[in-house]
Amino acid sequence: MVATITIEPGKRSGAPCIRGMRITVWDVLGWLAAGMSEREIMDDYPELQPADFIAVHEYATLMGHRTE
Repeated sequence: MVATITIEPGKRSGAPCIRGMRITVWDVLGWLAAGMSEREIMDDYPELQPADFIAVHEYATLMGHRTE
């Protein structure tokens, strides 16, 4: 399964979400920054899959390289 980051204007104020869920890229990055492991996050949110973390990191990397 390929993880996809989606942006919907009416969902989470247009924040980038994982596969259309209400879990945002920023939620996941915040949990990781707070010291949670991917396994701990998936235990709390079983709808997440390992590929979602790759998509989160790729999205954050791309947004970090924006020049706008």
